[in-house]
Amino acid sequence: MSSEDFLKEIQAIGEKFLLKLQKLPKADPVEIASFSVVLLFIVTVLVLTVIACSCCCYSCCGCDGRPDPRHKKSRVRPAAH
Repeated sequence: MSSEDFLKEIQAIGEKFLLKLQKLPKADPVEIASFSVVLLFIVTVLVLTVIACSCCCYSCCGCDGRPDPRHKKSRVRPAAH
């Protein structure tokens, strides 16, 4: 998929989302509830992704930005005879 096709697809999804938001005040309660559930699912996935990425960066870099010494690679040297 080329970048132009991807951008067109994202734009089409955004337009559908805006159209749904415009029609939402006139919608029946079932449609409002289902839209809220889908929106809640999307927000939950995004929040969990941010939390996972921040925890990963925290474990690799620590609070002060320096690498964690526990994850430091050590070189193996041959034994002296």
